Amino acid sequence: MEKRKFWEKLFPKRKDFFQMLANQTSKVEEGLMALVDFMEKPDTGNVNRVNQLEEEADELRRILIDELNRTFVTPIDREDIFTLSRACDDIMDYAKSTVEEMRLFEITPNIYMKKMVEALHNAAKDINCSVKNLQVYPGVCAEHLVRTKKAENFVEHKYREALVDLFKTNDVIQIMKTREIYRHLSNAADRAAEAADIISDILVKNT
Repeated sequence: MEKRKFWEKLFPKRKDFFQMLANQTSKVEEGLMALVDFMEKPDTGNVNRVNQLEEEADELRRILIDELNRTFVTPIDREDIFTLSRACDDIMDYAKSTVEEMRLFEITPNIYMKKMVEALHNAAKDINCSVKNLQVYPGVCAEHLVRTKKAENFVEHKYREALVDLFKTNDVIQIMKTREIYRHLSNAADRAAEAADIISDILVKNT
């Protein structure tokens, strides 16, 4: 037993960073699905669900970063692991901010928000699929990255449409509050595109 412990310390088991990233992206996908549910039914239960999943995603990121700091050799560039994890974490943070501020500002979900959130969930789903296929099926991974970028473009298009419609009203306070929500969703889409770019870089470096 002591001999085995000695060798385990000398040659520790290599951590599966691909799986840790997949765990995080799966949680983000789940969190964005909860945001879709909130847009359909903005009640306390769905608020709490989004907040809970954001906390769980945070914990998965903390574990990944802790392992990254303690591991000398990683299967892919450690900076890519870190920045991909951070981009995914930001997506979930914006989902939480969206929910919190909609409740705080008493904003009712509209068709633009619902469409943007639906596209964000699709982007999160494709990011998750791309990470899961990164090692074994790079071609499949690349297809999901293209879909992620298309989802980001869709969100930005809806964001501009929403602003045009919003500025037709003379209620300045309502404009300010609603525009802040739109910005959170647009920023989440930007982070999804950033995650896709990082995964693309990983593909180039390792194929």
